[in-house]
Amino acid sequence: MNENFKFLPSHEWVKLEEDGTVTVGISDHAQDQLGDIVFVELPDIGQQIDKSSEAAIVESVKAASDIFSPVSGEVIEVNEKLLENPEIVNSSPFENGWFYKLRPSDELDMSHLMTIEEYIETNK
Repeated sequence: MNENFKFLPSHEWVKLEEDGTVTVGISDHAQDQLGDIVFVELPDIGQQIDKSSEAAIVESVKAASDIFSPVSGEVIEVNEKLLENPEIVNSSPFENGWFYKLRPSDELDMSHLMTIEEYIETNK
């Protein structure tokens, strides 16, 4: 975990990649609260997603939850491994359990997002 990760209060994370794209997933806290994840619905490649809009759905044995996009952009890749093995989100939320990757639509503004320290403090 490093300064390239930022968080929404709703538990989504975004990681700025070296090539300027961003990767999106949910936090360890979120997957823990959801319990065993049994289904993930991912956005379509090429889909335009607006900041704070619903981008994906995650279902667990406890509940279904919308996944909101921390930034606006075009979906350039989805984690297809989650379609057959959604439990990867439980075992590896920050590495292998990412949901999708975006090419930001304009100048990337992440000022509305929390640092890891702020996120942890908010979820104590």
